[in-house]
This record gives sequence, C-alpha cells and structure tokens, in this order.
Amino acid sequence: MKFKSRNFDDVASVLDITDLSVRLAGNASADPVLDSISLSIRQGETVCLVGESGSGKSVTSLSVMGLLPKGALEVTGGRIALEGRNLLELGPNAMRDLRASKISMIFQEPMTALNPVMRVGDQIEEVLDTHAKLPAREKRARVLDIMEQVHLPDVERIYRSYPHQLSGGQRQRIMIAMALILEPQLLIADEPTTALDVTTQQQILSLISEMQEKHGTAVLFITHDMGVVAEIADTVHVMKLGRIVEQAPVETLLREPREDYTRDLLRSVPSLTPRPARPEPDGGAVLTVASLEKIYGGHGVFSRREPTRAASEVSFKIPRGRTLGIVGESGSGKSTVARCIMRLIDPTGGDVKVAGIEIARLSRRALRPHRKHVQIVFQDPFRSLNPRWTVGRSLIEGPLNTGTDKRAALARAAELLALVGLPDDALERYPHQFSGGQRQRIAIARAIAMEPDVLVADEAVSALDVSVQAQVLQLLDELQEKLGIAILFITHDLRVAAQICDEVVVMQHGRIVEHDAAAAVLASPRHPYTRALIEAAPGRSWDFANFRELTTA
Repeated sequence: MKFKSRNFDDVASVLDITDLSVRLAGNASADPVLDSISLSIRQGETVCLVGESGSGKSVTSLSVMGLLPKGALEVTGGRIALEGRNLLELGPNAMRDLRASKISMIFQEPMTALNPVMRVGDQIEEVLDTHAKLPAREKRARVLDIMEQVHLPDVERIYRSYPHQLSGGQRQRIMIAMALILEPQLLIADEPTTALDVTTQQQILSLISEMQEKHGTAVLFITHDMGVVAEIADTVHVMKLGRIVEQAPVETLLREPREDYTRDLLRSVPSLTPRPARPEPDGGAVLTVASLEKIYGGHGVFSRREPTRAASEVSFKIPRGRTLGIVGESGSGKSTVARCIMRLIDPTGGDVKVAGIEIARLSRRALRPHRKHVQIVFQDPFRSLNPRWTVGRSLIEGPLNTGTDKRAALARAAELLALVGLPDDALERYPHQFSGGQRQRIAIARAIAMEPDVLVADEAVSALDVSVQAQVLQLLDELQEKLGIAILFITHDLRVAAQICDEVVVMQHGRIVEHDAAAAVLASPRHPYTRALIEAAPGRSWDFANFRELTTA
C-alpha cells in the first residue's frame, strides 16, 4: 500500500475546532460528551475521525453543522472556525445559509436523509432553490451535470426516479451529488460506506477522492473501519469518551500507535487471512439446501415484466457445529437465500431441509412447529426488538408460543443473558437502554432461546464498530462450541468471513460462482468475481494487528 504523501504545511486551513466542549443540556454535573477537543482540516485534506460508538465522533460533526438536538445537547465552550469565521456565533438563519453552500454532510443511511415521496432530481434541485436562484433550464442542466460527475448511469432516468427505485450505492451517490453541487469548502462524511458491499464502497471512496481533487474540498471522514482509514486518510484523530487521545499522519498512526486504546482498535480489525481450519464434524448436515430458486414477477397471464431470478440453483450443506458464509455484492441474492431458508418468503423451487425435515413446501400452519429449528439475527437489532417490550418479554415470547411454562422461560432467559455476557437486571430494561453491541447480544439470546439447530446471521455485525464486532464474533464462536449449532453467516465483509467461516459461498446475480473452504476461497480464489471482491477490500495489504504491511503495493 502506498500512503498519501501530500504536504499540507503551507496549505490554508478550512476548519479549526479549538477546545470544543459539549454537555447534556441543563445538566452541568454530567460528564462532558465532548471534552475540549481540537482539530484542523486544510484545503484538500482528508481527516479521519475514528473511535468506538459513543466516543463523540458524530456529536463533533453535528456541532460543526449546527445540528445538535435542541434541549438535549449544548455547546459549553470552545470555537468552531470555518475559514476564520466562528460558527458558534452565528444564528439559525446564517447557519442555514452556510449549509450546502460552505459545509455539506453525507449521512450513513441515505434512505433516512432522502424524502421518499420526492423524485431524486427534485431533491437535488431543492438545494439550488434554497441557495441559488437559477432559471429552470439551467437548474436542470446543473443537476444532470453533477449526477454525471458522480458516475450515475442513465441520469435522465435516475433524475425522475424515487429513492426506493435506486440501489444503496446509487442513493449514496445522490447524497454526494446533493452535498457537492454548490462546491462547499468542507464535506463531512459520517460513516457513508458502512452498510455498502466492498465494491460499492470502493466506488464511493474513489468518488469522494475524485470530487475532492476536482473541487479542492476539505473532508472530515467519520468511520470505524480502519481499512477505509488506511485507504483515504491524510491525518487520523482517535476519539475515546469525548476526548481526542491520539492524532498523527495516517502512516505514523498505523505503524507506530502510541496509545493503548489505538493499539486495541487496530488489533480488533479482523484479518483477511482465514482462521485455522477446524476438524471435519462426524455427523451429517443439519441444513441442506438443494437447487433453491426464487423468481419474482412474470407469472401473470397479462404480465409484461421479465421474471427476475433473485436466486437460481443454489445448493449447499452445513453440518452441526460449522459456519458457512455467503458473500457477494448487494443484489447478489444473499439475503434472498436466507429469507427462503427462514420461510420469510416462499421459494419458487428447490428443497430446504432443516434437521432432516423438508420445510420448503410446507404450508404456514404445518411449518409453525418447525420454525424453532431455524432462527435469525438481523443486521439492526433495534428494528427487530419491540421497543415497548422489556428484554425479558422479548426473550420469553418464542418459548411461550411453543408451550414452555412462563417461570421456566424466565429462568432460561436469565441463563441466556449470562451466556451472552449481560447482567441479570437487563431482563427488566428496554432496548433503548442498551448500546448497539448489547442489543445485538440480546437479539442473539432471543434466537438461541428456541434452541435452534440452525442460526442465520444476516449482516449481524456490519453496523458495529470493530471492537464490538470482535466481541460479537467471539460470542457466536463460543455459543457454537457450547451448543453445537450450525450457522449460516451472510456478510459483505470479507474480513469477517475470514474469521468466522469454515466454508464460503460466493454469490453473483443469484447464482453460486464459487464454493470451498474459507482458506481456499479467500487465499486462492478461482473465479474472477471472487478475486475482484478481494481486491476491492479496503486496507487488504495491511496487517493492522501487528502494525505492518503484508505486501508492498
């Protein structure tokens, strides 16, 4: 890997944050959320802000944008200067004028930032309407131009599209187009690639870098992915509990981290080198998928739509106590296969056997007693846990539905919490009272409460920071050792697949293009698509745990 070697000593500063402090509103005795942090970003520089969830990264970005939630957080000291102008002294109208014209922000999830009932072209035009009064023809031409600059295909069609009609990568490109159409001096990117597959992630990172060079934009990039940091950063600031504990040029920080916290973050990054192979199990397969197929559309007599094959001829087996991973880009069919196995959707054809029982063609009523054999953990536990139920009620729901006595179910729930490393009093608390990693542990406990033969993990760690991710992966490994469950692990992160999977299936356009032991697929890929996925993995040539490069690119 060749690090950036640009010198910014004589380059003008765009943003200077000096001794910024933020506290809970109306609570002077509480510990500060941000505690006297300082950083600078110069023209054309990319500064990465890294740290665990709750370290203060996003609060820093919201402070710069003037978007701290009123009545919840307040700035209590310091200075935020944009080209010498203190933003903390500006009123709401002045800050509104600066947003998009001088400062822009790209959020992690574009679907929460885009209006679902407006065409995306109109949403980009709205930025121009707010800050620059242009004739309709010139405005449309400018929007189409920025859409072409961010490499969107068929811009006329996408201009007329709604957000739900676009892929995740296309929606993120729309966000970037909105952020850069007025050529701001500062771009803040808050985890913009976390939920994207590796090839789309690579495209978005390249796009931000290209637009930065074209417009000379200063970039504040917030991330927990050290691979991304190694690819794009000029300077890195490490945050912990509201403080910046270390800052250095990217090469210095990755080779010679000073702080224990920084070293722990780097050691938590999973390696692309597969873990040692485990011995083959003696028993047969607990999950068998044969010629699985899922087709959407094209069934009606008057239908003019071509059928879409979301999954075709998918076959694999998982023995008890083993983990099989499915990797591939968004739209490759990974989650479709998982949902067919769970019978959340009905497969069009093929067989699915769980613990020797064929479930693919069972009616919903006949399927009900067999659902306990296969359970799922979703990507976002906050959306899969009922916010109005205590953790205890969520954990006992499944066992109660299958006839378990309530007292026995509660006793088992307490045992499960201990098994996933949570305290007993968690039973009486609600999901919002836990961190993201803790909520994922609760979701895992709820799944194994049914004592399943198969656990499906659908992007179960992709939204977690590296240290919490490492803890959850270790938890799954320990549970598999204790309970002997088979795990189907859906992921777009090849590093995660290398650390938890015994076998890896690579999917493209609904089909399996490669299937072998994890070591064989990730170390010696045969298919060009698999090689392309590995090449796209950020920081692939870096051994983060040992602070050194694996190869010299």
